[in-house]
Amino acid sequence: MVIAADYPFLDVLWTMIIFFCWVAWIWLLIMIFSDLFRRDISGWAKAAWVVFLIVLPFLGALVYVIAEGKEMTERRVHDAAAAQARFDDRVRAVAATSGGSAAEIERAKQLLDSGAITQQEFDQLKVKALAT
Repeated sequence: MVIAADYPFLDVLWTMIIFFCWVAWIWLLIMIFSDLFRRDISGWAKAAWVVFLIVLPFLGALVYVIAEGKEMTERRVHDAAAAQARFDDRVRAVAATSGGSAAEIERAKQLLDSGAITQQEFDQLKVKALAT
């Protein structure tokens, strides 16, 4: 019994297209709902949009994208820029606390001066700090 003969290639292709469209539709609704709940509008307006998207999903999504598409993009760009700024601040803070190779050499020199390490250990730490 050959199963592949019962499901021709064009049917497989059509099924793949339908599945892709279904996934794209779900993703579009996720993007719309996430933007809708991120917006600074009243709860009644949000509820109206949700009802509109549930009762008439295709028309509701089309109207939302037409009405709020540009602002939706601006909000996403602003959120991405804010996230990048937070990341950059965090990286700068971590880099400032570690101090880099100069700070490591200074700490090693303090250990050498206090007698905790030998000159040979200090030289090894210095080479290691300068390598990074």
